[in-house]
Amino acid sequence: MQQTVQPELAAALRTGPFHLALRTAIATRGLALHRVQQHLARRGVRVGVTSLSYWQQGRRRPERPESLRAVRALEEVLDLPAHSLTRLLGPRRAPGGPAAPAVRPYRDLIAPAEAVDGLLAVIAGPPDTGLHTVTHLERIRIGPDRRQVRRDSQHVLRAHRDGLDRYLALYQGDPGCDIDLVAVRAEENCRPGRIRRDPAAEMLVAELLLDRRLRTGDTHLLAYGFDDAPGTGPSREYVRGFNAGAGQYVLQVSFHPRALPVRCARFAVRDPGGRPYETEDLTLDGHHCVHLVATDLRPGLLGITWEWD
Repeated sequence: MQQTVQPELAAALRTGPFHLALRTAIATRGLALHRVQQHLARRGVRVGVTSLSYWQQGRRRPERPESLRAVRALEEVLDLPAHSLTRLLGPRRAPGGPAAPAVRPYRDLIAPAEAVDGLLAVIAGPPDTGLHTVTHLERIRIGPDRRQVRRDSQHVLRAHRDGLDRYLALYQGDPGCDIDLVAVRAEENCRPGRIRRDPAAEMLVAELLLDRRLRTGDTHLLAYGFDDAPGTGPSREYVRGFNAGAGQYVLQVSFHPRALPVRCARFAVRDPGGRPYETEDLTLDGHHCVHLVATDLRPGLLGITWEWD
């Protein structure tokens, strides 16, 4: 009978990364690495204690066929759901080719890419911020003139390494928006740091300083938002880019009673302006809202679009 998965372990298995999930599983089961090695050997799987140690530290990644077989056996040894560890490894690399990147650059998800590069160069940071989205609840409000007026986020993050104390939030307004007038709100468990704007691209990046320095595996809840300076025309969609995937994402768009769309749909695309590979019609509820819920997201773009006529 499969052992109940404790909440901390369940969260690590859901959001990753692989080394954190493996380390949490081993600690939860209370097994020393040499005991894990012995359990694997009884199943005909040979793996060294050093390799197990490197895997759980993130210093090495299981990629060879025998290593992937060991990961599947680890799911049995540690009494985990089937595929719960293997799925965190992502796609295997092609023979002789480079390993699949853990994250996609922000420039791949937001256009124009040159504007993203310019803003991030001013507020420098590593390509992998070290923070992974566990849960993100985002609310978008459309005003009576059919234009976006407010965006609110409640964001739960998990640290992949020690010493993290800030989060970067990118924001791009609708066409015609005056980005210099967009207000940044740091509301819970964070405070505003540097804010840089690109008026031509109608884009800004805001540094949100956390109220503590995170260690590997720590989670942090922060709330923040933007008050928009509406564009020249009606708003027609909202898109969220995920450079490192996410455990769960919830997006709600609420419409003013005097500005209700005739059709709404969720969609997913791989690149800005690309053809959607997933669409689904959405129905307004009694509070003039539509929403989507997505789990186990991979890097890409997800959003809601609507039509006025």
